[in-house]
Amino acid sequence: MAVSTALDPNETTGEALCMIFASPENVTLTAIGDLEALAERWQGLEGRANGSFFLGWTWMGSWLSATGARPDLLTVSVGGRDMALGFIGRSFLSGPLGRTRALFLNQFGSGPADRVFVEYNGLLIDRDYSAQVVADVAFNHLAADNHWSVLRLAGMVASDPISQAGRFRRRMLAQELNAYFVDLRSVRAADGNYLSLLSANSRSQIRRSARDYGEGAVVIPDKAKSPEQVDEWLADMHHLNRDRHSDNAWEEPLFRAFARQLAICGLGNGEVELLRITAGEQLLGYLLNFVYRGRAMNYQSAFAPAISSKAKPGLMCHVAAAERYAMAGYDLYSLLAGGDRYKQSLATGHEVLQWWNLERFSPRLEAEHLLRKLFRRPVSA
Repeated sequence: MAVSTALDPNETTGEALCMIFASPENVTLTAIGDLEALAERWQGLEGRANGSFFLGWTWMGSWLSATGARPDLLTVSVGGRDMALGFIGRSFLSGPLGRTRALFLNQFGSGPADRVFVEYNGLLIDRDYSAQVVADVAFNHLAADNHWSVLRLAGMVASDPISQAGRFRRRMLAQELNAYFVDLRSVRAADGNYLSLLSANSRSQIRRSARDYGEGAVVIPDKAKSPEQVDEWLADMHHLNRDRHSDNAWEEPLFRAFARQLAICGLGNGEVELLRITAGEQLLGYLLNFVYRGRAMNYQSAFAPAISSKAKPGLMCHVAAAERYAMAGYDLYSLLAGGDRYKQSLATGHEVLQWWNLERFSPRLEAEHLLRKLFRRPVSA
């Protein structure tokens, strides 16, 4: 069947799209190959897609370059034109009865390479086409390989139709997290008075903290402007985060290399900002933020020790960032996934992110499903 590159999605039914895409040459799973050539393809499709920052080349290219991860490249195309791209890693998921072979969407499947923690995940899909139809075609192509039993979808927006795509024995929701955000349009509607949108308790904590840093101290976010500044500030973030968490990604060289790659990319394309926030002469902390398509997102942070029992340098940093992005015309300042108390205190709303295990039939998974029903055990996240 000859396929025209001028295919009109508005005149093509979902069934017809499936028939077109299902041609073997239109859906492929291959080695990544040359990163520079892939970057050109990916960025070309990125401009025609509605994907999140986590599906953009700044994130993907930094991940591949810094970690050395080389998952397979999943491609859906028509007439040589990319309609969807994604990465497929191969590894195992652990369950009550042992390990199960699994595929991972936009993850490698190994701990160190996946510590970067992808969110707002999915396939990068041309906005002119139905996401579910394209994902159906892609996932059904993966099903031709019998050497896996679970497809792992990490950090999916709850309403994303991709999590319902393909033919599977069952869809297991492994984890669900809120991603809290500040609605910056509401901040502008309040004449820039962000604190007026928060609870009385949150306002009190932030104002009391500001007094401790000096009544006249101006809180200023400064953006890194050179590779040397990026290296200096990231080293300080590493130092400030030392011994702060039991499972600290900053202690892993691979993660620090990834954070640096992101920040350096941001110097060139403006999609990543490394901020240093001060109150007068005193350091409050650092924020590594993404700025993409109307959204600012806080990915990593590091805060100076509080100068008093009532001081809240972390809250002050996020308030300064939210006000900065509200003034710049952004729509949302996202604190990303997690139920930390400070996120709830600062937020005006939230989205829901989900982690799915899409299971094919296998005797082991059938037995595990029965065990979970009997003992009411949760799915492994």
